[in-house]
Amino acid sequence: QVQLEESGGGLVQAGGSLRLSCAASGSTFSINSMGWYRQAPGKQRELVAAINNAGVTNYADSVRGRFTISRDNAKNTIYLQMNSLKPEDTAVYYCNYDSYDSGWRRVNYWGQGTQVTVSS
Repeated sequence: QVQLEESGGGLVQAGGSLRLSCAASGSTFSINSMGWYRQAPGKQRELVAAINNAGVTNYADSVRGRFTISRDNAKNTIYLQMNSLKPEDTAVYYCNYDSYDSGWRRVNYWGQGTQVTVSS
């Protein structure tokens, strides 16, 4: 089992910044991809940004150039620096961990989510 602890959500005005953190603990494996997804009311959950253990990143078009994902492999922690926030960024943000177990079976875990609210 892998546990994901998220922090850093909150309320911010449009144009402001927030930083999210997600720490993975438990049966983690060095080969993994971690990322942030978000879900706004009435909408499907969507990928915001992801980063693998090699540092390769992937961003949604809607956040590219405003958000930056990074990771500290030693701490099994990822960060999402969100700048120039817009009201449409308002959503619950979920941390995701995607990897393999000791038998090379695919495993995938979700955090509980953290609310990000951007006021206009």
